[in-house]
Amino acid sequence: MAGGQVTRRKVFYIPGYDPIHPRRYRELYRKEGADQAAISGYDLKLSPGTGKAHYGWNVEGQMDGTTVHADFEVLVWSDIVRGSMETGIAGTYVQLFRTAWTYIASGALWRLMKLRRGPVIAALYPIVFLLIQALLALLLAWGTWALVGLVAGPWLAIVPALAVAVLVLRWFKAKDAKLFAYYLMHDYAYSAQSKGANPPELETRMADFGDAIAAALADDFDEVLVVGHSSGAHLGVSILSDLIRAGRVDGQGPKLAFLSLGQVVPMVSFLRDAWRLRADLAFLGASDALAWVDVTAPGDGCAFALCDPVAVSGVATADQKAPLVMSAAFTQTLSAERWQELKRRYFRLHFQYLCAFDRPGDYDYFQITAGPVALADRYRGRAPSPSRITAAVSKFTHTAP
Repeated sequence: MAGGQVTRRKVFYIPGYDPIHPRRYRELYRKEGADQAAISGYDLKLSPGTGKAHYGWNVEGQMDGTTVHADFEVLVWSDIVRGSMETGIAGTYVQLFRTAWTYIASGALWRLMKLRRGPVIAALYPIVFLLIQALLALLLAWGTWALVGLVAGPWLAIVPALAVAVLVLRWFKAKDAKLFAYYLMHDYAYSAQSKGANPPELETRMADFGDAIAAALADDFDEVLVVGHSSGAHLGVSILSDLIRAGRVDGQGPKLAFLSLGQVVPMVSFLRDAWRLRADLAFLGASDALAWVDVTAPGDGCAFALCDPVAVSGVATADQKAPLVMSAAFTQTLSAERWQELKRRYFRLHFQYLCAFDRPGDYDYFQITAGPVALADRYRGRAPSPSRITAAVSKFTHTAP
């Protein structure tokens, strides 16, 4: 790097549990990047990505008198997500009871509540709302049975009553794009079904992601930046740990950096069989091979805000160096008007890390991904957030089966 500046950067974005085509992230970057550039006084130009195995785009950033070329690549696992959501109405209710039992019987639910109530309430929302849907369906079915039974008799009323129940449940499912009950239920059930272990199809995909990152580390980029959002953060932890352990990060190539955003790591690491994730957290937290910055915000009710994912999982070692836990401080970096507009839009706030701030602080997603300063240099010497939570709360701390 000339003068220590980044002029070529590779960015790998790992989405959370999201069934939508990755073009949504390109369009989000295009729109919000233009807004942030206008607010902060720099320039961003997007162009189509070429020659990638995964979906991506290119960005040219003009900041502080430097031109930076950023090559974005989305590490796609939306097909796996969609497959896990194909369970139907009955299957979703089976998932509901299995997932609730996994978190309650293991004691994980109560320990998670000691950290942050927001994400636990978000986890309970689909359970409660799906049960309400079922109750309404039963009540309407009972009313139908009673009314039809007066005319045709109780036995002949059973079929129309069942039909009403099915129609009500199907109506709610059809509205889930606004209600998110089924979506969130599938999300939490995906990790709970294996008690925190990664399903085989996900492990295979993660290995492919690792190969893509390793190839970039062998190229002539100045920095390779991995961004993990939401549940994509814990995938990033394991992918990067595997690469470093395998000797595929030799320190002679580009700088390696990891930016975790809105992480929900404890939802997985607190489960009994998440030994692989806990081992990776301990390893990555003590590694010198990369810079790891974790950004959350108390205003994000879906994330474990300011919770050190290594420490709260009970696997911090004496030589833990990372992550640097920072707050995006939504109430300070968003104007009062903008905060009032967004503060009840909980799902939207969970994506604010990828969006523009009208009162930006030192966290700027677009400067980090398309600016001339490497992540390690940007936060060098910075103290973690004073509200950081480091108490070891997890019941399960073993790092091997």
